[in-house]
Amino acid sequence: MSTLFRTKNVEQSIRDTEEPEHSLKKSLSALDLTVFGVGVIIGTGIFVLTGQVAKNNAGPAVSLAFVAAGVVCALAALCYAEFASTVPVAGSAYTFSYASLGEMPAWIIGWDLVLEFALGTAVVAVGWSGYIRSLLDNAGWHLPDYLAGRDGAHGFGFDILAAALVLVLTVILVLGMKLSARITSIVVAIKVAVVLIVIIAGAFFIHGDNYKPFIPHPQPVPAGSSLKAPLVQLMFGWAPANFGVMGIFTAASVVFFAFIGFDIVATAAEETRNPQRDMPRGILGSLVICTVLYVAVSIVVTGMEKYTRLSVEAPLADAFKAIGHPWYAGVISFGAAVGLTTVCLILLLGQTRVFFAMSRDGLLPRFFSRVHPRFKTPHRPTILLGVVIAVVAGFTSLSELAELVNIGTLFAFVVVAISVIILRKTRPDLPRAFRTPWVPFVPIVSVCATLWLMVNLPAETWIRFAVWMLIGLVVYFSYGRTHSRLARRDEAPAGEVSGPPPGNTR
Repeated sequence: MSTLFRTKNVEQSIRDTEEPEHSLKKSLSALDLTVFGVGVIIGTGIFVLTGQVAKNNAGPAVSLAFVAAGVVCALAALCYAEFASTVPVAGSAYTFSYASLGEMPAWIIGWDLVLEFALGTAVVAVGWSGYIRSLLDNAGWHLPDYLAGRDGAHGFGFDILAAALVLVLTVILVLGMKLSARITSIVVAIKVAVVLIVIIAGAFFIHGDNYKPFIPHPQPVPAGSSLKAPLVQLMFGWAPANFGVMGIFTAASVVFFAFIGFDIVATAAEETRNPQRDMPRGILGSLVICTVLYVAVSIVVTGMEKYTRLSVEAPLADAFKAIGHPWYAGVISFGAAVGLTTVCLILLLGQTRVFFAMSRDGLLPRFFSRVHPRFKTPHRPTILLGVVIAVVAGFTSLSELAELVNIGTLFAFVVVAISVIILRKTRPDLPRAFRTPWVPFVPIVSVCATLWLMVNLPAETWIRFAVWMLIGLVVYFSYGRTHSRLARRDEAPAGEVSGPPPGNTR
């Protein structure tokens, strides 16, 4: 049983990154990391969720919901920043938990992240395809149904645009992180420019009467019994509120998912030139920038149009159409389509780095942990995962599975917060360039806030998540447990173990 919780000490994790065949190229700066964070956080959330939660849960107070969600993310971000600067190794939450909780918990979180990033990439690619098809339709070019993901005359449907996007991004990631960072910078600049256009242009069409009442009178929703109801509703009979103060917190649990992505910055720690300084700046900087933009957009759009009339599907674009400015609506749709490109790229980046780290530790076949001799990128897992995700994105809409991305991220938040407390206790001697303030108070509050958001997810999401975790445990006990580098070291006869001493293991 003790082998399930054997830990890999921080020093060994860092030494593993220096092996020539398994070493990633360090090319990223704090600006690159911030751009990555902004690039993945700003996606369909800012273009869609604003109208949905304003109309159904919070009214004009949706801006407060974004603030509340941003605070929850900030608590988790503080924990991520400490770990990413202390353990600058690819793998994010997987690597952090290996150093603190042990091998089996690390496997579980790594398995969780693989699912989270894979589904996230596929879902975003399908969404991007929808925007592109819409733009093509406006130009008079129409894809056949069987190439647009819809069943054609022969019952076959494959989303060729979604699959093509994933494959192109796979090639970009193989060619190098610096190229990926440059392309991301260009696309993020376009996306942020579109958001600023919404804020600046929309500010001229704000009417103060649209903010009244700022917090609409509460209208409780009757409790339900469907599996689609939030888990907290089924367990305790509490139903999410429409409007009022509680409506703001219900809205926060929804708009939180617009922030998902800043944790992916931590997966690039090993490829950062000065991770001790730049990782905290990239993680916290991207979160602050996106929170400010989200709040500003929500204030503007609810001031342009009464919250009761906001569109749920495309609130920003439709708000400009409603005031007679369809040109702005077209620009917003273009910005959403372009923005999803970076979201897809960075999600794919995060997944390949977690897969690479697990392979380097022996929990997955070591074949996937060799880097390209020229580009110094993990080309093998990148190509494998890129092809698999392209096929999944082509054949599946994944609309109902998208919530698995959310629960996977929240689960990682909980693990990282707990790991900060444990590593502070077990390794107080570690040099920490950034320290999470008020430990253990901040990590504990982060865990509680994250769990609250998790129980607001549908019960069926929890069931799917549990099934995926059970499959992961089967894979671990049948392969990972016996093939991990720690297992081989423990089983080797005295005098035959190469490399550094075991150090801090349990």
